[in-house]
Amino acid sequence: MKWRISFFIMMVSLFFLTRDSLLAEFSTVQKLTLGLLVAAVYLWVASPLPSGATSILLIALMMLLGLADGVEEAVVGFLSPALYFIIMLSFISHSLVKVGIDRVIVRLLVKISRSGPGPIVCGLPVFIAVLPIILPSAVARFKILLPLLIRLNTYFGFGEKSLFKKFSLYVIGMMNQNATMIIFTGGGFPVLASQLLSDYGVADIGWLEWFGRIAPPLWFGLLIVTIFVWHFLKATAKDDEWGDERQELPLEEKEQVSMPLVFWIAVIGFLLMIVAWIITDREQVPLVLPPMLLVVLYALPKMGLINNNVIRSYDWENFLLLGASFSLGMLMSRNGTAKELAEQLLELVPQDGNMVLKVLFIALFIFVLRFLFVVPSSAVIVIFPIVISYAELIGIAPVNLSFLVVMIIGGMMVLPIHSPTTFYAFETGVFTKKEQYVIGVFSSFIILIMAVIAALYYW
Repeated sequence: MKWRISFFIMMVSLFFLTRDSLLAEFSTVQKLTLGLLVAAVYLWVASPLPSGATSILLIALMMLLGLADGVEEAVVGFLSPALYFIIMLSFISHSLVKVGIDRVIVRLLVKISRSGPGPIVCGLPVFIAVLPIILPSAVARFKILLPLLIRLNTYFGFGEKSLFKKFSLYVIGMMNQNATMIIFTGGGFPVLASQLLSDYGVADIGWLEWFGRIAPPLWFGLLIVTIFVWHFLKATAKDDEWGDERQELPLEEKEQVSMPLVFWIAVIGFLLMIVAWIITDREQVPLVLPPMLLVVLYALPKMGLINNNVIRSYDWENFLLLGASFSLGMLMSRNGTAKELAEQLLELVPQDGNMVLKVLFIALFIFVLRFLFVVPSSAVIVIFPIVISYAELIGIAPVNLSFLVVMIIGGMMVLPIHSPTTFYAFETGVFTKKEQYVIGVFSSFIILIMAVIAALYYW
């Protein structure tokens, strides 16, 4: 099935790219760049090659087709600070889990659970909405909370596919992935998006400014989605156990012990890094510098949180994928392919349409393009230079359009493969396909609407 879908995508893409009316204004170099984009999308979706090999192939094709003047220009994407920022955050997240931040989170939720499932259902979404601030990895948050929530489901006497379990998986799966956008240090995707704003000269957004722009519309949208999901799952539950009398089982809880000194050093160092992001000027202090220094602190012999084994175990295939995606996005911007494509697509917008109609069209265009990508990070790298070209063409502020791209791409949850934590939640077998698609479509639609409203009236 996956091969059929990817083959269909490639054929549709090639059909549009071979239309004379569309390609007439493109130069030879731009046509080759579009062809490379189609090939990249096909390779990312169909995965006929390992992701690392695919990334190397794309870099090689840039040189073989004469699209890059030498190796240095072909691998320019690997010079992006965002790639190294993601690596640093990965090491930091690993270290925080290693010192026991997960045990602190577990203890907090266990204490809340003593009052019954109600406080967990109400408090878990709020908890997830702010957790990216102190634990910058959606996957880490999912893996920490999943075992505990399964234990709580048993503790409350619920069944294997209970309303409580389904709702909890929605929160740590889909909502968790959306919540990672509230700060640009909440995970790899917002880090990349923040760097793109800087690389394309849109704006150098600070930590607090990003939070002030994204958090209010995102949280409001997530509130709507969360209320809908609860009532939807409650209405479709075959055996609603919520109001039944049940005997609570004993919940195993490790004896609380004082946290070691290394824990406090690690946590205080992390908090100081956040403070540095807030109070320092990004032009004077590069964003990646504080986490680099923190990684060095964690690697000191007395700390012992990061060693060569930790570094070797990093997902270097993802590093290659993101670097190649960055190179492709920069290539499209450098040779004018992105701007020309934006001008061609702008002809589909009614010329007498108002700003609301134009922004809505762009939002739907981003939404459709997002379907072509499995990884949100790759999607934003390739889509961003195309869409940002619309700003000067229709007279909308580039920063508004940039955040529109970020929210729509980050909010896409239609298919399980659209984000790692959504996929992990679906793979538990607790959700039916119908539940996944209904929740995914509704969630994606609400985030899209909130992004459009924010782009027009808030940002």
